Amino acid sequence: MKMAAIRAMLGLVLVLAGAARLMAAESAPVSSPRAVATLVSDTDAVKAGVPFRVGLRLRIAPGWHTYWRNPGDAGIAPELAWTLPQGAVASEPVWPAPTRHAEGPLMTFGYTGELLLPVTVTGAPAPTALRLHASWLVCEKICVPEEGDFALDLPAGTPAPSAQAPLFAAADARAPRPSPWPVTISADGRLVVQAAGLAEVQDAWFLPYAAGVLDVSAPQPFSADAAGLMLTLPTARDFRPGAALSGVLLLRDKGGQASALAIDALPAPPSAALPWWQALGFALLGGLILNLMPCVFPVLAIKAAGVARMRAASPRLAGAYTAGVVATFAALGVALLAARAAGSAAGWGFQFQSPAFVAAMAWLLFAVGLSMSGVFHVGASLAGAGHGLATRPGALGSFCTGMLAVLVATPCTAPFMGAAIAAALTAPPAMTLAVFVAMGLGMAAPYAVVAAVPAIAGRLPRPGRWMVILQQGMAFPMYAAAVWLVWVMSQQAGSAGVLAVGAGMVVIGFGGWALGLAQHHHLHGGGRRVAHTVAFAAALAVLAILSGIATAPPAAVASEAGVERYSPARLAALRNAGKPVFVNMTAAWCVTCLVNERVALAPEAVRDAFAHYGVTYLKGDWTRQDPDVSAFLRSHAREGVPLYVLYPAGDGAARVLPQILTEGLMLDALKQAGG
Repeated sequence: MKMAAIRAMLGLVLVLAGAARLMAAESAPVSSPRAVATLVSDTDAVKAGVPFRVGLRLRIAPGWHTYWRNPGDAGIAPELAWTLPQGAVASEPVWPAPTRHAEGPLMTFGYTGELLLPVTVTGAPAPTALRLHASWLVCEKICVPEEGDFALDLPAGTPAPSAQAPLFAAADARAPRPSPWPVTISADGRLVVQAAGLAEVQDAWFLPYAAGVLDVSAPQPFSADAAGLMLTLPTARDFRPGAALSGVLLLRDKGGQASALAIDALPAPPSAALPWWQALGFALLGGLILNLMPCVFPVLAIKAAGVARMRAASPRLAGAYTAGVVATFAALGVALLAARAAGSAAGWGFQFQSPAFVAAMAWLLFAVGLSMSGVFHVGASLAGAGHGLATRPGALGSFCTGMLAVLVATPCTAPFMGAAIAAALTAPPAMTLAVFVAMGLGMAAPYAVVAAVPAIAGRLPRPGRWMVILQQGMAFPMYAAAVWLVWVMSQQAGSAGVLAVGAGMVVIGFGGWALGLAQHHHLHGGGRRVAHTVAFAAALAVLAILSGIATAPPAAVASEAGVERYSPARLAALRNAGKPVFVNMTAAWCVTCLVNERVALAPEAVRDAFAHYGVTYLKGDWTRQDPDVSAFLRSHAREGVPLYVLYPAGDGAARVLPQILTEGLMLDALKQAGG
């Protein structure tokens, strides 16, 4: 009797153990000193046709590790071979974000501790029988291949979370989340994530799904700022320029918080990277063409007055003007490098994104106009301030004329300049400055040739009274330029900004009148002191107004019929839907942009073509700093506006249009994009 009771007790224990394993939804283990493997389910029961999840669970001994789907320089990823009931299908496993393991000179990607590789089973009957043959590699100082066969039978019933369901929740938390931002990969391996808010990234690493496309043991230099993040990936033999690239981007911020993004990087447009000699040539040619751009027209007044005096002038004036242009270009190059080193997404014309700078330029051009009109003139002690550019015949006046010409010209981007500037800002600092100096030499070249060649100077009219009249007449382009800058201020800071700039002009006008009164009427003693005091008080008032403008809030962006505001999400949604898109990156201070919009984008025939071919018009405003616009410019290897990109219907490659548009060019481009 005792033996029978013992046997009955053992049978009951075995039955209870089997029932417990069944209710626990976990298979019998396959064990070794290095790992314990089981097959687990997130539910205790299944209902026919209702999806559920199962997965291979590995509990790895301390000091050992296994591998990710791309193991890196060495290793083998786990392999799962399912045997399922007829009609049932298992998805690909969801791979948690791995960690990097340096093994001597090699780099591998894998897992330590506990790992679950979940799959989703659909179309299974109830009850259902699952069979899995799995193999995996575990390594420490040596590597040992392991394998096992697993069986899990799930009864029919109402699905309910099993005791192992938290394992699946933990695996989901470790899985990379899809990137919410657009990502591009250039032909030379630059991975660009267009996103604001990544400036705090301390470490970044991209792990490709496919082996052989990257040298995974090589460094991946990266930069992060308010516009996004860029990694320079070390490409390998299987990397295909112009093809998409998928993988996981591992990020860690300054606080140590880690995150992982699933990345599907689309091919970026061809890079504007140039050989150094070609970048210098483009810079020289772009600077020469810059003389013909609309931005430089106001300064032509000063140039005309200067050229008119050059019949008897020496090449010394040309040298001074050239030095002023080149020195200002070099200073802009240094400022751009400093701004980008500080984390700002600065580009060509970046200073016009500051309302304070726009106000100062408006006042300067207004003061120059007053001086050219004869309201006052600036003595030698103040010539360097820039207000007496047109009235000073000497080398200092020519130098300052060159400085002003460059400052006023920066809202324009001439052909060839975009590629040269983009190449400059990705090159070493010395090359960057060389490109900016070349642009300065190109811009100064026509004036220098006129001054340096006596035969040309000898054909100029003789000096006379007409020069005074010409100088006074040339003041009106300066006033017009000042009015344009007031309009730019209205786009940046609204009506309050316009009021502040207008008040500053009144103060400058009053101070100039007082100064001119003392100069023209030869006041002495107390009268001259009063006039100078008034002029000094006016300068202080202008500085006070300027300090208020510097903190002016951004103006609201006005809506435009048929035009949507650019955002990366909107562009991605339209592209995913296969719709044609025209992207216009512009700014209120960019005269070339405004001319293009009036001449090529505003005509009724062009607007009708947008509607007829179903092309969505997205407009990005860079009047004040916008990280999304900065990221878009950088992804197309541009450092300034305008930039026009046309995406055709379907999934065709984007087309970058010229910086100078015409109505006919736009009509042809829209027709091609609309299919």
